[in-house]
Amino acid sequence: MSQPVLETPVGERLASYVSGALDVWPCEAHRQLAKLHILDTLAAIVACRDLEPAVLARDYALSLSGDGGPNAATILGTHARASIVDAAFASAMTGHAAEINDFIPSAFVQPGPAVLSAALGIAETRGASGADLLRAVMAGYELAGRMPKALGVENLRRAGVANHGLGPLFGAATAAAILLRLPTDRIGDVFTFCAQQASGSWQWLLDVEHIEKAFVFAGMGARDGLHAALMVAAGFRGVRDALDHPAGWMRSAMFSGGDANRAYLVDDLGERSELPLTAFKRYPVGGPTQPAVEALLDLSTEIAGQAVQSVLIEMPGRWQAFRDAAMPALNLRYLAAIILIDGRLDFVSAQSLTRMAQDEAVKDLVAKIEIAHDPAQEAAPGSPRTESARVRITLEDGREFSRFVPHVLGFPSHPMDAADVESKAFNLMEEHLGAERARAVIDAVRGIETLPDCKPLIELVAR
Repeated sequence: MSQPVLETPVGERLASYVSGALDVWPCEAHRQLAKLHILDTLAAIVACRDLEPAVLARDYALSLSGDGGPNAATILGTHARASIVDAAFASAMTGHAAEINDFIPSAFVQPGPAVLSAALGIAETRGASGADLLRAVMAGYELAGRMPKALGVENLRRAGVANHGLGPLFGAATAAAILLRLPTDRIGDVFTFCAQQASGSWQWLLDVEHIEKAFVFAGMGARDGLHAALMVAAGFRGVRDALDHPAGWMRSAMFSGGDANRAYLVDDLGERSELPLTAFKRYPVGGPTQPAVEALLDLSTEIAGQAVQSVLIEMPGRWQAFRDAAMPALNLRYLAAIILIDGRLDFVSAQSLTRMAQDEAVKDLVAKIEIAHDPAQEAAPGSPRTESARVRITLEDGREFSRFVPHVLGFPSHPMDAADVESKAFNLMEEHLGAERARAVIDAVRGIETLPDCKPLIELVAR
């Protein structure tokens, strides 16, 4: 016998939102933002196609289901095809094979690769229009951003559960369920199978090669979220009130108290959007390192050719993680060294384990660089997460240079505009697709509502 639910029931409201998403046309401002995030994710897929996490995921998918049979979907960025779940897994791993895709700082998730890969897999195999894809992706971003906050960002951290895996799982499942046109009374089944698969550990911070990180942040969520929706479409049933039942997943002790906020899941759902809270990465490095990178790039022009005695970078948040990261694109001391040596930040060098381990000039300079916590840069309790940095460089002749960067363009408080995002996307794609096709991708996404199906867009980014 079912027990009565506790306060703030959310299941029915979410189910109605998901099942009705194709009947609603969101506001123009949110639609334009969603198109920019679709473009940003496609550009990341094009740029990261040949990196090791992408290649491994693609080879793995093809070894399982190459050509894929009747439900084959394209592995984005390629002409190769595999079963829809394997293709979405490999596509998402490609989108997060490096640190260049979008992220929601307040939720600690990176939604684009998982949500778009799952959505395009269904759109391709079911013949969905560009307008329907856009609606599905927008709803996917909502669940990806809202679910970690509803469970409690700090609750998840204390439990060792990575928001980065959990949010994209629910986002991908939502987008897929919409394009599969699942009815209201089956959406609860989708969420219960998501709950059973909700996983991911903060040990991704120990990853060296960005492979496990790409799995946790993108591949796992796309695969498992798509699985949940497809299983329900095939008739699987489960505990449909997993989000509301007192003994259900969302009512577990892990998510009780602390900073849990169940109401966040449904507050102004369909009106207020997570998209304005979603950031674009200006540089191909981890989000919290971006302000320091910008300061270093600025300072590098002033001290070019000068001998450096020491560098101090002060920042808020989990500063130790970015001082000691084994992954190049997250290791701020390594990033600082290559910027000061090269006078620029190169996409390949930012991801290069070989250079980090073997370049003696880099290693010598890294030894002179320190990262420290600056409590004064922390946001006040209850305020939005902030990302800032102060860089102090002392030269061997005693001169000192300093820059404080309170934010980087692309962070939600200082968003990129359409021209900024399109310029970033063009720069990422041109080398691989050529200028003409890169512009064609941008044009196609601008007019995505007019596409009768999504196959031309998938073909444009394939090589």
